Amino acid sequence: MGVIRTPPESLGRREVAAKCDIAREFGRASGTYEQASRLQRQMGNAMLERLVRQKATARTILDLGCGTGWFTRKLQALFPEARVVGVDLSPGMIEKARSASPDSIQWLTADAESLPFSSGSFDLIFSNLMIQWCQQPETVLAQCSRLLRKEGRLAISTLLDGTLRELKQAWSVADPGQPHVNRFEHCEALRRLSDEVLPGSEVVTETIRLPYDSPMALNRELKLLGAGFKGEDRRKSVTAPGRFKSMSQAYPSENSGCILATYEPAYVFWRHR
Repeated sequence: MGVIRTPPESLGRREVAAKCDIAREFGRASGTYEQASRLQRQMGNAMLERLVRQKATARTILDLGCGTGWFTRKLQALFPEARVVGVDLSPGMIEKARSASPDSIQWLTADAESLPFSSGSFDLIFSNLMIQWCQQPETVLAQCSRLLRKEGRLAISTLLDGTLRELKQAWSVADPGQPHVNRFEHCEALRRLSDEVLPGSEVVTETIRLPYDSPMALNRELKLLGAGFKGEDRRKSVTAPGRFKSMSQAYPSENSGCILATYEPAYVFWRHR
């Protein structure tokens, strides 16, 4: 299946940083990623639990955007007889994953928009919180369709518009007109995209709110993940401490003294017919 012909503006396309910048920033975070990945684990586990409930089987598995290999290893444990391949754009992430994983797992540094595998290579493609960093998500989904065998399964997660809304609002007070939060796809655009590239796919959404000790703790977690703001219009200079203080003061706090950050996850599930 080729790239869909829907006009880009109808997809709510976001400005995304250059791939080399994304790979470098995630590579720098490879040593701290797992300790900070609360949301990533919660969402990835939700997809694994669905696969277990559906009694999915697989002989060949691709973990697309595998990061440090946390879920690649879980997939190997869940499907011990399968050939499992972990792919990531960041060489630093792949190096970290390989060093912490059994030799049975194969690793590859590659671009999700141009994957070097033959059509019909995999029974299962798993991708947790990767596609939101891609400039052409429709191409990634088309690649997944190409790579899946008949009856193969796709489980992919992303984040939607409304994610980190409290942080975005606080920064709009502290630094008006200057974006500090990544842009995420609108739900309607994701559903249109999934329907056209993956006919019969299911999009499931939810809302997750995670507690933090302070807005600065949230900011630190994003940095540890390598998931800070990556838009092309980000500041080229270091944000002044006074702006961070103003942002923290503008961020809504709970009665307990902590703050909450809202995330809007979406899961795309599909079976190749």
